[in-house]
Amino acid sequence: MAWLYAVSYFFGGAFLANAVPHFVSGVMGRPFQSPFATPSGEGLSSSTVNVLWGFFNAVAGYGLICRVGDFAVRNTADVLASGAGALLLSMFMARHFGRFHGSNTP
Repeated sequence: MAWLYAVSYFFGGAFLANAVPHFVSGVMGRPFQSPFATPSGEGLSSSTVNVLWGFFNAVAGYGLICRVGDFAVRNTADVLASGAGALLLSMFMARHFGRFHGSNTP
């Protein structure tokens, strides 16, 4: 059963990482790509949509990390699982959104 908790923490970390760019862009009043734009993930959504999407991602991440199992910051396996989810999604987002915001690094 412990591996199910690790999967939950992995996706919780991914949701928390995804919350950051959407929430920050929205709070700054800037449009940003979201799943609700046309085309999905490439078009720009309003700052309000991004604040709501970022907030949803933060709540989902909290739920997956803090409400499933017994996440312990001092437990290396728990932190590695959530950190891996955050890192992998962050690397994907850097490459994906970099296409639209002037980054052409590999």
